[in-house]
Amino acid sequence: MSRPGNVIGTDHSWERRLDAVLGVAASAILFAMMLLTFVDVVARYLFNFPLRGGFEVTELMLLVLIFAGLPLVSHADEHVTMDFIDRMLPPRAVVLVVRAAHALCAAVMFFLTWQVWIKAGTIAGYGDTTDVLKIKVGPFVYFMAAMILLTGLVHLLKVFVPGGARASKATT
Repeated sequence: MSRPGNVIGTDHSWERRLDAVLGVAASAILFAMMLLTFVDVVARYLFNFPLRGGFEVTELMLLVLIFAGLPLVSHADEHVTMDFIDRMLPPRAVVLVVRAAHALCAAVMFFLTWQVWIKAGTIAGYGDTTDVLKIKVGPFVYFMAAMILLTGLVHLLKVFVPGGARASKATT
């Protein structure tokens, strides 16, 4: 199977499966956040008994949701883009600009990975935890660094293996 715009004969079924699994996981996290918030609000205002640590768990789930989605958004070229320059350039130049943008994004992501990894080490070294439930924060910051690294690798791949990038197509 092949998708339009990609190399003929290239099978991308693993990408579709990974997108589906991550989409279901993201939906489950979002549903859990919604349910947790609902239960917390009802318990707080009807029974004057807020859910202990509910806000902390919501924050951590939001962190996982956002950073796990970052490589997916980059892989699908679904970032917000400005395409006003694309209209003035010939198609070959647009491809070069898109590749340069991916190279710049990869470099920034690798720098951020390095900085967040250092911060994660510091946080883990201190043994920082959440205030109420005492959940260790270090593993979550390492997760952030790993997802930023994966995002950088996605952008690096797009520098060398360009596809039918949505970023290079006009949307208006």
